[in-house]
Amino acid sequence: MYDDLRYETSNGITTITIDRPDVHNAFRAETIRDLNDALRAFGNADGEYVAVLTGAGGSFCAGADVTEMPDWHEMTKEAYAGYLWGVQNVVRQLRGMEKPTIAAVPGPAIGAGCDFALACDLRVVGPEAVLREGFVRVGLIPGDGGAWLLPRLIGESKAKEYLLTGKDITPEAAVDLGLAVEEADDPLASARALGEDVLSLPAHAVRRTNSLVDPEREFEAYCERAIEYQWECVNDAEHHEAIDAFADDREPEYDRDYA
Repeated sequence: MYDDLRYETSNGITTITIDRPDVHNAFRAETIRDLNDALRAFGNADGEYVAVLTGAGGSFCAGADVTEMPDWHEMTKEAYAGYLWGVQNVVRQLRGMEKPTIAAVPGPAIGAGCDFALACDLRVVGPEAVLREGFVRVGLIPGDGGAWLLPRLIGESKAKEYLLTGKDITPEAAVDLGLAVEEADDPLASARALGEDVLSLPAHAVRRTNSLVDPEREFEAYCERAIEYQWECVNDAEHHEAIDAFADDREPEYDRDYA
């Protein structure tokens, strides 16, 4: 389906793998088009409930492939803005997705690759994982969302330490900071197991809960939205099945079609 990705779905969990291992999954323009299209496809697909984003060959994503990047010095500001918007839109889609997304980070996640991982709802890291907002090291700023995402995940002061120095976030630090759910020898398997945990719960409630998590939303706006979402859930068949299963002391059985 894609040149630079693998898109695989099994039992309701979709795995999107950036597949350029020879360059540590660094992206080119085609990769960004593929990622944006794959995320749209997942968001709109019936029977696909959780997405795991990962990379092939032991890396997550090493950021932009400098050997295939446009020559910025030959571009207009408008042309560059269009290029950067496409990279930002990967983060935008991940952040705006109601369906849960999990980053399985086996190795380096650098620059925009780090931002792709940060934009997911949950992260599992491997022993060789490195999360690095290294833009300042090459005289750039986190143009893909990192300086917005990281403070909201680990706090402003600690985020600035990593943003202003470009130093690595190790697997141990990622777990200690609450940035990662866990460190696992096989982060992809652990991410899929986490996805199965999410998948075992009423799907509409999961999506609406995910949507409610917004640090920018004022409390009264949250309460108004919660009324609408809770009413939807009260009338959802999976809510009724969950309540009946609890009362009968059994596992719920949801009437779903899995892709």
